[in-house]
Amino acid sequence: MAAGGGAEAAAAEEELREAGDSEDDGGEKAEETSEESSGEDEEKENEAEIQRLEEQLSINAFDYNCHLDLIKLLRQEGELVKLQRARQKMSELFPLTEEIWLDWLKDEIRMASDDSEREKVYDLFERAVKDYICPEIWLEYAQYSIGGIGQEGGIEKVRAIFERALTAVGLHVTKGSAIWEAFREFENAILETVQPAAGSVPSPEQQQTTGAQLEKIHALFRRQLGIPLLDMETTYAEYEEWSEEPIPEAVVKNYKRALQQLQKCKPYEEALLVAETPKLAEYQAYIDFEMKGGDPARIQLIYERALAENCLVPDLWAQYTQYLDRQLKVKELVLSAHERAVRNCPWTVKLWKQYLLATERHEVQHQLISENFQKALNAGFIQATDYVEIWQAYLDYLRRRVDFTQDSSKELEDLRSAFAHAVEYLKQEVEERFSESGDPSCIIMQTWARIEARLCHNMQKARELWDSIMTKGNAKYANMWLEYYNLERAHGDTQHCRKALHRAVQCTTDYPEHVCEVLLTLERIEGTLEDWDAAVQKIENRLARVNEQRAKAAGKEAALARQESERAEQRKQSRAEKRAAKKSKKPKAGDKRKVDEDGDGDWGQEEEEQPSKRQKGGGDVPDEEEEVMETETGLFGRDAPGKGDPNSKEAAAGSRWKEPPKILHNSEKENVTVFVSNLSYSMAEPEVKLQELFESCGEVGEIRPIFNNKGTFRGYCYVEFKDEKAALQALSLDRRIVEGRPMFVSPCVDKAKNPDFKVFKYSTALEKHKLFISGLPFSCTKEELEEACKAHGNVKEIRLVTNRAGKPKGLAYVEFENETQASQAVLKMDGLTIKDHVIKVAISNPPTRRFQERSEAAGRGPQAPFPRQIYGSRGKGRTQLSMVPRALQRQSNPTAKAANGVAQDPPAIPALPTEEPKKMSNADFARMLLNK
Repeated sequence: MAAGGGAEAAAAEEELREAGDSEDDGGEKAEETSEESSGEDEEKENEAEIQRLEEQLSINAFDYNCHLDLIKLLRQEGELVKLQRARQKMSELFPLTEEIWLDWLKDEIRMASDDSEREKVYDLFERAVKDYICPEIWLEYAQYSIGGIGQEGGIEKVRAIFERALTAVGLHVTKGSAIWEAFREFENAILETVQPAAGSVPSPEQQQTTGAQLEKIHALFRRQLGIPLLDMETTYAEYEEWSEEPIPEAVVKNYKRALQQLQKCKPYEEALLVAETPKLAEYQAYIDFEMKGGDPARIQLIYERALAENCLVPDLWAQYTQYLDRQLKVKELVLSAHERAVRNCPWTVKLWKQYLLATERHEVQHQLISENFQKALNAGFIQATDYVEIWQAYLDYLRRRVDFTQDSSKELEDLRSAFAHAVEYLKQEVEERFSESGDPSCIIMQTWARIEARLCHNMQKARELWDSIMTKGNAKYANMWLEYYNLERAHGDTQHCRKALHRAVQCTTDYPEHVCEVLLTLERIEGTLEDWDAAVQKIENRLARVNEQRAKAAGKEAALARQESERAEQRKQSRAEKRAAKKSKKPKAGDKRKVDEDGDGDWGQEEEEQPSKRQKGGGDVPDEEEEVMETETGLFGRDAPGKGDPNSKEAAAGSRWKEPPKILHNSEKENVTVFVSNLSYSMAEPEVKLQELFESCGEVGEIRPIFNNKGTFRGYCYVEFKDEKAALQALSLDRRIVEGRPMFVSPCVDKAKNPDFKVFKYSTALEKHKLFISGLPFSCTKEELEEACKAHGNVKEIRLVTNRAGKPKGLAYVEFENETQASQAVLKMDGLTIKDHVIKVAISNPPTRRFQERSEAAGRGPQAPFPRQIYGSRGKGRTQLSMVPRALQRQSNPTAKAANGVAQDPPAIPALPTEEPKKMSNADFARMLLNK
């Protein structure tokens, strides 16, 4: 019944579908046409992008991200032939990651149809397992080999691959179990094929084959249980259930020992599990732990695991290869590690030098060593001196090949030819690229000269080389002449020694006395009287000229010092005259200004009325860090006359010297107030300008610009809103360009109560995922820089550095998604030309701020800033002068008083205040001044 109902329902559904198809046939066709058109457009765009990427790689084959993008697009479009070629080219230049290899292998496995193509897949697997030690690739390799079990020797081939996989990753604490279990499953499958059918009597051959197969599975269990692996308790329980015999005592003992080792490893594995990429510190701790254990296989595996996630860390590769060179010393293993090291970090000369030494140590053919050296020259080192180092390493190798007991040999000619090539290469290639000499002291030519003199007994050639060294600007250095002199003393003759020292006395400019002393010592031991007299006369003449030149130089320095001292004295006197003139214009304490009918007045008799104190922050140059929070003087000096009787000239004249009305800061309104700074001092009517600007954020309650006592706008103000939401919205206007300057908008915070508050906190530590770029053209935009950077990775943020006026400084910070992309970008972009400007690119490592260095020296933490009420953002400048009268500063008590009357110690670096000082009004200050 149910079956019949189901058939009827299916028939009804089919009728409805056919009816719907007939009704909507036109709509579906239109939709299909639209989809086809969209697909064609996308396909054309992809083809154009593929062509662009191929052209870019033809220009720069080392563009890593370009390779990745091309492979992704080709795989998406199904261009299998081009995809295979693109992967092949990338693998020749770079080691491929685990994900790239797995995608490639799976694609090739799907296309492999016959035995010849299976062999190509095997070769591809062999290349894949050499790049990095990856358990997933080994597992895929072993499982793929099982598919060829039907071929001749197929079973043994599978076992051989599994054994290699166990050697490579079988000790992997977290992923090694998968290889062991796959191997056991394979052997169990073989066991089922050799066991006799149920109910039949096995023959002796069958019994022997079955017993041997059972022993293989027993051996796998026992080997695995002796290794510390995750979830090994489950494996032990499985062995107990599978085995018909009790587990041997030796196996149990090894299992317990491995279990104890696992407990020691677990903290390091857990640290790796929770750590963020690249986990370098956690891996280093794990490596140190395994090094104490001393098991070479486990040490090698943890190094390989660390390098799989930190393949661009040269120091880690150097540490690993050094361990292999000194401990394991297995040729295939050592050379493979060195080759992978220079493929991952080709810009590191240290790794290339170690590679050359390793190839020589393991007696690799000369042709291969020379080819590796040529690869090193093309690796693109960062510094000019790196090329000197790699040439020295190669020349040392060539020198060790020469048998100097023979007068002439091919090896000796190769050595001389290499020295000449090195000198020419450094002169042309390196100097042209770096605009500097990689070997200014001619170290390579010095080595060549010593070999010619000592080993080839060819002093003539050595002298020619030294003559060339001296003509390259080294004749003024005493140490260079003494090097040549020592060479002549060891392998030359006295006559050439004397000539060298005479020339040295004449040419040396840094330490002429030294070479003079050596010349006198030579003549004292070996010279005649005539030689002694000639040497003394030459030395006296030379030293006289040297002393005369030094006296002239000292006179010039003294004259410059006097001029600077006179200028400083003039500046000091000028400042004193200005202070005296300004002081003479100020009213004396107790005087009252008399005003006549025309507004002119003179000084009358002393009255009881007290003078007003100049308001805080009344300097002409405002400091962004100095925010007046206790009292805001409002429009002092500009609108004050209008607040009294507008017809009273007396009020207008007297208001200039009266204290302006105070606007007390209301801390309860900080949440609805923002602080606006870096505005133009020449801004006309800032209230109107800012009112128009901030109205878009919400209803503005009040705008309070800050003026000095001359009525000049100080470039900052407070904007108070009706509600908190509007104030938060106003923060989005930060860095908005207003009259050609970036306007800074920050929360309104009382810095007297929050001295550590700072809106902008840029990092001062090493940021491996961020680049610092200098030398940019001022016209370079953020979009143009992003276009140049995104080819090397995912750009998260770009910040162009500007000055306070918003003008570009030719600097930028570029943040990438991870440090691997940043490292690649450094390699590809450093020295890049943008609009005829050669830029410099480095990993961001900002210098420590001065206040941090000084605060650390004073015993405070690196984050402790200087109190703003004592020092401004640029130290104690002209606008941060103490307001304490000199009469109070000259008290016998050595403790000085600050502007607010609170006693303070006078340390070189002021300490942070432990409590808020008591605030004093102008009247309190005046009483303190008169009652001193």
